[in-house]
Amino acid sequence: MKKTNVIYQDGDHKWVAIVRDPERPGHLVDTNEYLVTHGGAGILLDPGGAEVFPAVFSALSSEFDPTALSAVFASHQDPDICSSLALWLEFNPGMRCYVSWLWSSFVPHFGGTAETFACIPDEGMEISLNGLQLQAVPAHYLHSSGNFHLYDRQAKILFSGDVGAALLPADQDGLFVENFDAHIKHAEGFHRRWMGSNEAKRRWCERVAQMDIDMLCPQHGAIYRGADVHRFISWFDDLQVGIVGS
Repeated sequence: MKKTNVIYQDGDHKWVAIVRDPERPGHLVDTNEYLVTHGGAGILLDPGGAEVFPAVFSALSSEFDPTALSAVFASHQDPDICSSLALWLEFNPGMRCYVSWLWSSFVPHFGGTAETFACIPDEGMEISLNGLQLQAVPAHYLHSSGNFHLYDRQAKILFSGDVGAALLPADQDGLFVENFDAHIKHAEGFHRRWMGSNEAKRRWCERVAQMDIDMLCPQHGAIYRGADVHRFISWFDDLQVGIVGS
């Protein structure tokens, strides 16, 4: 079963991490989903694949009324990101899906109509969640050619999609990174192969290094917090990516 963890709360403004499913089949990559709520509305970040929908739905329902979900945010087009879209839309047909304009003709193959999709321009945009302003931050080619992260200025949290991801051994299931040097070994190979552009990586690092971030929340692995956020940005800035093998 998926675990839920409240990682930020200020009144009804809350971030819930829906992480780790030890019961998932071994051939599926493990994923993290994140729920942001404000003023009784909610947005689900990278809602996951169709195979994990029951586990994500059950976990989310323990924290929030799923009928109050107003939107999902898809960082990019991969099936582990949003192939569950049709299942969420069966439950809530009026829900919007924020995704790069580049994938607006591709992601609908997972479900939805033209009215479902709110297309994000390359430069990003503000997304309002019942008055809370969230920022879609460009992260193109990291690893998808149309890719976005989501920043909450008030909570000081950056949802970073595949950037920061680590493919952790089964016995390492902590919510947060506790030993950066040990943890980052499980991220290096992933980032070298899956991140396709050193120039795009450099621009992203320059951008986010100027942002006020207390937590960096990737779609796979543990959450970086405090000083480990900028340790990761510095590590990533120095890493050569787009490389096959180590």
